[in-house]
Amino acid sequence: MNRLYIFIIALVFATIAYVFATFPRSVYSPLEKRDLTRFPKFSAEALASGEFTSKVSAWYSDSEPYRDRLMTASRELKNAIRLSLGDEQITFHASNGMRSEERGERSEKRGERSEERGERRGDGLVEGYEGDEDGTAKIANAGILIVGSGDKVRALMVFGGSAKGGVAYARVANEYKKTFGSAVNVYCMVIPTAIEYYCPEQARRRTQKQWRTINNIHQHLSPDVLAVDVYTSLGNHADEDIYLRTDHHWAPLGAFYAAKEFARVAQVPFRQLDSYTRKVVRGFVGSMYGYSNDIAIKNAPEDFVYFVPNGIKYTVTYTNYTIDEDYHVTGIGKPYRGPFFYHYRNGSGGAYSTFMGSDAKITRIATQTKNGRRVLILKDSFGNALPGYLFFSFEEVHVVDTRYFTKNMVEYVHDNKITDILFANNIFNAYNPKFCRRYLKFLTQENQTVFHRQRSEEEEVKEVKGVKEVKDVCDSLENFIN
Repeated sequence: MNRLYIFIIALVFATIAYVFATFPRSVYSPLEKRDLTRFPKFSAEALASGEFTSKVSAWYSDSEPYRDRLMTASRELKNAIRLSLGDEQITFHASNGMRSEERGERSEKRGERSEERGERRGDGLVEGYEGDEDGTAKIANAGILIVGSGDKVRALMVFGGSAKGGVAYARVANEYKKTFGSAVNVYCMVIPTAIEYYCPEQARRRTQKQWRTINNIHQHLSPDVLAVDVYTSLGNHADEDIYLRTDHHWAPLGAFYAAKEFARVAQVPFRQLDSYTRKVVRGFVGSMYGYSNDIAIKNAPEDFVYFVPNGIKYTVTYTNYTIDEDYHVTGIGKPYRGPFFYHYRNGSGGAYSTFMGSDAKITRIATQTKNGRRVLILKDSFGNALPGYLFFSFEEVHVVDTRYFTKNMVEYVHDNKITDILFANNIFNAYNPKFCRRYLKFLTQENQTVFHRQRSEEEEVKEVKGVKEVKDVCDSLENFIN
């Protein structure tokens, strides 16, 4: 009997070894919405340093055959044995250090290559940074809560920011107003995330109150910068589907109420939803499944509902950026016409890319509205859902993503006769001083037409270290000669 057990165990291990050694390896994970590690290029230098063998090991463990099936089975098992405490089922997933600047946008960029890979990893998961200008910052992304069960389950990003954070965001808006003066209206919108409205009381201790941070930002705005209070507007409609359950973004309906409040503050016309056609992508599972690795999210797909304006003609002009594997801008294309609303089939996880298709571009929408008002929206991916509600409100709508803009902002505003600038970013990014500094850089940077590979911080450190080592050697030689 013992020999039989040993034989069975040996057979199982031999089978696993055979599968892992001979079956085709995975190259893309729909489950995690990312390309998997590829086999590294060989070089004698990489072999000598140990880098090659390390990368081979990473490739081997990251691209195993049937990766997604095995992970799904594991997650199903974890979900089956998960304990439910009280009437509300709650699961907490600790932060794993995700930062959109480094990894969160990978699938989004690749979404331009294929709809299947157009499933966003949005920038709402940007972390806060220690050592804010006030010295009060905490890590803003403090984990993910999974609440509810069945088809009502919802994933919520935990907010760890303090009530004194976000000052850099207010200062950016103030600086833009100071730069452009009375010729341009400047508005500050801070978009809260779903946890502010849907966190169960028994889990409230896990998250900080976002309204305190938003109030702090508003209090630091100059008197001539207009705050757009979408926190209250969204709260008045929290019983509606204003946030997605399986994605970190708000739902297009939430963006509608925010756009309505902005139009009120900006004193421009605005149309109600009866001027729009309702469109639906069914079976949508968004970014929070990949971030939380919780199978309950995958098992609770939702409808992605968006609204297309009726009775108004508009033209959309895009200027695309090309980016390298590290997401640095390497070039800029020629302007071309395209649709504002992209179609995604049922079951696609890329449905949030309905608006403009991707982020690595400058967008200009010219509408039939003739009131001399031209708005520039400076946004993260939350802001993508706003422009489609403003075609009745502005003569032109320009959209710039914080991560991709290589022109000089002062020249751009002047050349395009911009009359209104709206900062529209979610609270995680508004809390992030590094994110805000990019907006300040736009004001002084030169227009780029030739692009060089950007060096990473690690490369710059190595260069500085190398220069120091060379200087030390030269000093030693000089001392020896003398």
